[in-house]
Amino acid sequence: MHTGLKITSFAAALAATFGTAYGVGKSLDPAVEDAAPARHESHGEASPSPDGGGHTGHEARPPGGLQISEGGYTLDLRTPQVTAGRRADLRFVVRDDSGRAVTAYRREHDKELHLIVASRDLVTYRHLHPVRAADGTWSTPVDLPRAGGYRVFADFTPARGNAANLTLGADLAASGPYAPRSLPEPDTTARVHGYEVELDGALRPGAAGELTLTVSRAGKPVTDLQPYLGAYGHLVALRSGDLAYLHVHPNGEPGDGRTEPGPAVSFTATAPSTGTYRLFLDFKHAGKVRTAAFTVRAGAAAGEERAEPGERPDAGTPTGAGTGSDAPESSDGHATSDGHGH
Repeated sequence: MHTGLKITSFAAALAATFGTAYGVGKSLDPAVEDAAPARHESHGEASPSPDGGGHTGHEARPPGGLQISEGGYTLDLRTPQVTAGRRADLRFVVRDDSGRAVTAYRREHDKELHLIVASRDLVTYRHLHPVRAADGTWSTPVDLPRAGGYRVFADFTPARGNAANLTLGADLAASGPYAPRSLPEPDTTARVHGYEVELDGALRPGAAGELTLTVSRAGKPVTDLQPYLGAYGHLVALRSGDLAYLHVHPNGEPGDGRTEPGPAVSFTATAPSTGTYRLFLDFKHAGKVRTAAFTVRAGAAAGEERAEPGERPDAGTPTGAGTGSDAPESSDGHATSDGHGH
């Protein structure tokens, strides 16, 4: 990814953990990106097409995650249904145009494949990092807290030829008693496990805008963020309604001589349209990854982003499990209430 580059397309992140898997990294916190330091590609950034023509940074490209097949590749979700509140193995295969399972990927942001699972109401969010089995099957443990519809996003780049980075999406159902929930109202402050994250900037439709997220703890700025997937922060945005996917990385990276490890992490992003989006920021501190979530409106008039007094949502808790330090945390590589898992 070129830092500071305008993001004009979208992608989703995937990875899976399988007992007999090989070579896709450890099940605990990833730290540095396995890519040439001089070049980073954002998920959803313009990239070469299979025919060698490539996409330029100014070409319109459909948002990621809305299709199950694209560019000759198909996401084959082998586990289309799980039971809410019960841990299960989520399995899937990426197949090429001949139906064969793909077993060769380019490593991007320290992984061959990234996985995002989000509920249709955008209240539950999981960023998972699995491992691949030798036969091309991906698998990861997942525990979804509530019944309802979910979307699974696979973000990957096949190693074959000049294949482009792809984001494929498939529907997942969690069975059980279903009670719909409303999307939290916009707010510029998120609280998660004793941390407070402030959002500054706007997500603009059709134009690049800078988003700055500042992390503090107990009223003091956090100046020792740890690298996570080759950066000090990892940002995903999902459009409410169809869950179109925007995935960007910070303006700067650890070790570049100018990017500080907090308290501020900035991103450049472009929304594909007006509308409401849910932002999920993953950041690592004290050896654990936390996720802060925000609701924003792209194209909203000035002053419309902040919730009215008394309407502040539990923005820092995508799963709705609570916002304080009493929310459960885990460093064992499994998903926690703050939305992160391996």
